[in-house]
Amino acid sequence: MYTTPLPIDAVLPELGGALARGMRAVLQAPPGAGKTTRVPLELLGAPWLAGQRIVMLEPRRLAARAAARRMASTLGESAGATVGYRVRGDSRVSARTRVEVVTEGVLTRLIQDDPSLEGIGLVIFDEFHERNLVADLGLALTLQSAELLRPELRILVMSATLDGAGVSRLLGGAPIVSSEGRAFPVETRWVPRRAGVWIEPAVAGVVERALAAHEGDVLVFLPGAAEIRRTAQALNERALPANTTVFALHGTLPLEEQDRAIAPSAPGMRKVVLATAVAETSLTIEGVRVVVDSGLARVPRFSPRSGMQRLETVRVSKDAAEQRRGRAGRVAPGVCYRLWDEGEHAQLLERRPPEMLEADLAPLALELAAAGIDDPLTLAWLDPPPAGAYQQACELLRVLGALDARGRITPHGRQMTGVGIHPRLAHLVLRGVARGCGALACDLAALLAERDPLRTDASNGDPDLRTRLELLRTSGAERDGRVDRGRLFQIRDEARRLRGEVGARRDDDGTDADALAGELVALAYPDRVALSRGEHGRFVMRNGRGARVDGASALATAACLAIADT
Repeated sequence: MYTTPLPIDAVLPELGGALARGMRAVLQAPPGAGKTTRVPLELLGAPWLAGQRIVMLEPRRLAARAAARRMASTLGESAGATVGYRVRGDSRVSARTRVEVVTEGVLTRLIQDDPSLEGIGLVIFDEFHERNLVADLGLALTLQSAELLRPELRILVMSATLDGAGVSRLLGGAPIVSSEGRAFPVETRWVPRRAGVWIEPAVAGVVERALAAHEGDVLVFLPGAAEIRRTAQALNERALPANTTVFALHGTLPLEEQDRAIAPSAPGMRKVVLATAVAETSLTIEGVRVVVDSGLARVPRFSPRSGMQRLETVRVSKDAAEQRRGRAGRVAPGVCYRLWDEGEHAQLLERRPPEMLEADLAPLALELAAAGIDDPLTLAWLDPPPAGAYQQACELLRVLGALDARGRITPHGRQMTGVGIHPRLAHLVLRGVARGCGALACDLAALLAERDPLRTDASNGDPDLRTRLELLRTSGAERDGRVDRGRLFQIRDEARRLRGEVGARRDDDGTDADALAGELVALAYPDRVALSRGEHGRFVMRNGRGARVDGASALATAACLAIADT
């Protein structure tokens, strides 16, 4: 079945034995070992599985699809046969599917629908070192299901860099199986940015030098889609070799564009892949011999003071930087260019902080309430939810009508869990449906859930959501030069999914989108309604904090604003 040996092969018998004897195990294997695509297929034939399914949780949709397709290809099949995937807005499974790769809320939904996970013999948590909030929640709920209802349910936690001892203790002293990685030597070159030089031209200059000095493809790590677009523009202005193509790789791209980025280069051709952190793990990008690392990543950060979560650009941790570096040594000796110096490297965090300690906990609190869990400390966590942030999340859910005064989930809250989106936006959608403007509500929720469809350099700082709504609803808007096509398509896909979830066909005749948009957003963000101070563009929010809108915006003269983001 396998044409290429991988380092993970050497420990597969040990891993299978550990799961046969003890029900739970921890697998430590660096990137390139083959754990994501080899382990599920190998364990399919285990006698203890007895024909049951394997569910594997991946932290990202892109990685989930890629892993499922790669495993299916190994079997000579397409995704949806023996191996399939289920992610938000996309599914390839059938009655034949034995390995199901899932992401986001799919696992928690499975547990809520059937806490015993009947028919599932093994749950795998891949890339657990990322300490994704969904993975932490999924593991806590799966452990509870195994303890109370399915003692024979196997659990496997796989990680590239995480210290396995803590996870082993959480799993009741589960054995730790360690594998070597498939890695060739990688030379590290320190090329710190000069003061005042933007990241995009700095990266483009290093890429140009690397293409001239080395063989193979180049993988570039950047914090987000905007930096990727600007770096691509900077590269297009340089004299790259004629046989070189530049690709983007991030989660908001259409699936076919993602596929082109990770596909092998044609004979005689080279490629430069400009990627976000999605390319750190799980994904296999053949032919990469050079990595150029900006040293930056974009992560969600929640401020209890403002009650808002936003994406912040931060320095990567040492473990993430090492994973990025390792991408250059998968197929042959390689080189990694780091756009910082050794002194800066010494000051980086050893590991990325768990998302549990930094993120908005409202989705977590709603999922726990839906599972009938009043106190999160009754579950087993590597890092329990911080008490203050969790209480703030529960208070928001009470304001939205998702929890009653005793903290129990309400019928409205139960409906919200089925929408598959942040509780604020699920509330917006359901209230919009009740008002006869469900399609508008779905469009607004999709716009707020996804990235801004206007390119940063084209928005002119205009925060008006109605501008985005008009673009979303205008046929051919993807040809507008101000628009990020990938993001617009993703928003439309999400709006379509939401309409299907809640049965919203079309709005009532006479719906005034401009007038209703503010009301619906205020329903989702009641704590962020702001009144004019009587000064042009200046407002005060309910919590007493000030807010300011650019004087050139049409919003500057409004009497009242509903603020979804700052």
